Amino acid sequence: MSIVKLSAGLCIGGSILLSSYIQAEQFHLPILQYHHVGEETPFSTSVTPAQFREHLEFLENDGYQVIDLSSGIKKLRNGEGLPDKAVAITFDDAYKNIYEKGFPILKEKSFPFTVFINTDPVLHKNRNFLTWDEMREMQQYGAVMANHTMSHPYMMRHNEEESFSAWFARIKQEVLEVESLLVETLGSSPKMLAYPYGESNELIRSFLEELDIVGFGQQSGVVSSDSDFSNLPRFPASGAYAKLSTLKTKLSSVPMPLTKVDTGGDFAGEEPVSMTLSFKEGQYRTKEFTCYVSGQGKADINWLTEQKVSITAKKAFSYGRGRINCTMPVKKSTNYHWFSNVWVKPRAEEGYVVEKSEKY
Repeated sequence: MSIVKLSAGLCIGGSILLSSYIQAEQFHLPILQYHHVGEETPFSTSVTPAQFREHLEFLENDGYQVIDLSSGIKKLRNGEGLPDKAVAITFDDAYKNIYEKGFPILKEKSFPFTVFINTDPVLHKNRNFLTWDEMREMQQYGAVMANHTMSHPYMMRHNEEESFSAWFARIKQEVLEVESLLVETLGSSPKMLAYPYGESNELIRSFLEELDIVGFGQQSGVVSSDSDFSNLPRFPASGAYAKLSTLKTKLSSVPMPLTKVDTGGDFAGEEPVSMTLSFKEGQYRTKEFTCYVSGQGKADINWLTEQKVSITAKKAFSYGRGRINCTMPVKKSTNYHWFSNVWVKPRAEEGYVVEKSEKY
């Protein structure tokens, strides 16, 4: 078991500073995703202040180590271990209530966190969004501001009459402008981006990789050194997913031990989606491997070999985003391996870029 040194510069108080050296026992990272902290904000993207406090007190009392997301990701990419029970906290969008309702609790607990900011409402001084001064204050207590694009667009969609090259130039500008603002206004960029609505395609992900920017989607799962760092998973912790009972299961989950994932692409069509997962060599509880399709129940599962499985939805997705979540109990444990994938079924009028060409 490896030993790592944690410096005070990486941690803003909390139990991981009890010793200069701790044993690194975890090589994966669950990441919690929030949006609003409020009682009158949209249910699907909100936790109440009481729920948020309940989540953080559980983390504190159950021995979880809340770590800085950027530092944790860098360690995993380098094959280094994290503190046992490490977890990271993130927010999407630069909502004012993060500062007003969430930040006081985070500061009380000395928990670091990341806010993915879309900068247009900040620059226009929208009263429902954070100000630069509020962000600077939060930075002093462990907050990191990261990229969520300028205008929060559907990145995979072109505008009316927009060519392929014009669409891609606009998307690149959405990313690059925020990177510049983070450095110029807040002092630095962690080079992390959360895709608005969790949507990205191969071209966008390749662009981020060229810039050495880590990308985050909205599919659920646990990050490890084997993950695709252009499209990392997070666990939603708001709305219907805010119940502490279900959150506990996700927090204790570990990555699905995979060597290859074939999803058939980013888009769903008129046929049921299907994906194939290839497992690392090992003994697993494959008889208890289960997958659920959003809005459909259990998926059809076909083991092609002892290490390869095909998962197929029972029927085609409706328009919009659909997902398949797969779990499998960890051998000799009550925890679960977890993997999820999201597809988009586009309407023609929505203008999704479905091919790498000037034609749509």
